[in-house]
Amino acid sequence: MEAALVCLLRRSPDILPIPGTPSVAHLRENLAVAALALPDRETAARNGIS
Repeated sequence: MEAALVCLLRRSPDILPIPGTPSVAHLRENLAVAALALPDRETAARNGIS
């Protein structure tokens, strides 16, 4: 889930993912993705770009 959120955040500044969460712990995990970085190659693969 975190990698998918990172990809969405990197795709465009106009995209704002709003994930649902069943707990405060999951909310904290979702908020922490702002500090994560994925390699460009992985981001491109998730976006369907080769």
